[in-house]
Amino acid sequence: MKKLFAMMLALTLCASSASALAASGAITVVSREDGSGTRGAFVELMGIEVEAEDGSKADMTTEEAVIANSTDVVMQNVASDPNAIGYISLGSLNETVKAVSVDGVAPSVETVADGSYKVARPFYIATKGEPGELAADFISFILSAEGQAVVGESYIKVDDAAPAFDGALPEGKIVVAGSSSVTPVMEKLVEAYLALNDKATIEIQMSDSTAGMTGAIDGTCDIGMASRELKESEAAELTGTVIAMDGIAVVVNNESDVQNLTSEQVRAIYTGEIEDWADVQ
Repeated sequence: MKKLFAMMLALTLCASSASALAASGAITVVSREDGSGTRGAFVELMGIEVEAEDGSKADMTTEEAVIANSTDVVMQNVASDPNAIGYISLGSLNETVKAVSVDGVAPSVETVADGSYKVARPFYIATKGEPGELAADFISFILSAEGQAVVGESYIKVDDAAPAFDGALPEGKIVVAGSSSVTPVMEKLVEAYLALNDKATIEIQMSDSTAGMTGAIDGTCDIGMASRELKESEAAELTGTVIAMDGIAVVVNNESDVQNLTSEQVRAIYTGEIEDWADVQ
C-alpha cells in the first residue's frame, strides 16, 4: 500500500512539474504571413509596428517567428507546442488552444462590444465600382437583420437595428475572396443566403486580406474580404463596408499555465525582447 501511495505521489509531482515547466523554456512565437489582415491589425494594435521619421512603418516581429499562412495553421502550431504563443480571430477560437487575458481582460464578444478588450478590429468587404445584381443582393443580405443575426452568433454586429432583408434573389454566380479570418463568418452568411436563394452560386476563395483586395481591384473576385482597415491605395479603388467587429485572441497551448499577459509583454515577446517564458513571470 505504501509503495502504491509513493508511486501515485511521484506521478502527481511529475504532472505538477510538467505543468510548471509549460511556462518556462524558449518561447515559440507563431505569427501570420505578410499580407494577413490579422497580422496587420495585431502588430498595429500591440505596438509591434513602428513608424519612422519619414512616416514609413516597419513590422518588428522577430525573425525567429514561425510563419503560418492561415488561422487553422496558427492553431495547429500552438496546439502541438507547449511553449508556443499565437494570435487568431476570436470567432475562430476553439478548444484546441487557450486564449489568455490581455491587460486583465479576457477576450469575448461582450468585452469586444463594450470596448474593454482592446485587441479588436473590423471585418471588411470591398467591391470595385457598382456591384453586380447578385453581389449587391448578397451584400444587402449581409447588412440586413437576418445577416447580422448570423454575424452575431460568433462576432459583434455592426447594426443592431438592421432592417429585414427584402432582396430580389437573382440568379447567377459570384466569387468572394480574401481573409482566412473573415472566411468562417462568410461561409455561414453564404449558407444562410443560399437557403433563401437557390438560384445563386457563391464561391469562396480563402487567402489573405491583401489578396482579397487585389482580387477585387483586378476583377478576379466580385467581393473581397479583409480583416483590417483598407489601405489608402485600396480605398482609392474600392468601396469598403464593415460587416462585423472581431477580437484578436492571443492564444497559448492548453498545457500552459499562462493565464494573463500585459500588452507590453505581448509586444516584447513578438519583437524578440523576451525569448523565454521564465522571463514573463
